[in-house]
Amino acid sequence: MRVTHPFHPLAGQALQFVPRSRCWSGDVVFYLDEQGRRRPIPAAWTDVVADDPFRVMAAGRCPFRTVDLMALADLIDRRTS
Repeated sequence: MRVTHPFHPLAGQALQFVPRSRCWSGDVVFYLDEQGRRRPIPAAWTDVVADDPFRVMAAGRCPFRTVDLMALADLIDRRTS
């Protein structure tokens, strides 16, 4: 399994995959760290799930989705009102 999230400290690294499971926090996969401990990471941040079509089409040219920016603007508006 490879970490694909660009801002994760392990981005680009291949990790030893431990069987996938669903837990209370969502779709998570596990890997073994250097000490052999089982560690969680969101499945969407790995190559275990298919690439996000937006990310593929943007090819690094657009770091933010319009819908996400609109949600952020709404959140900021609610917190400052």
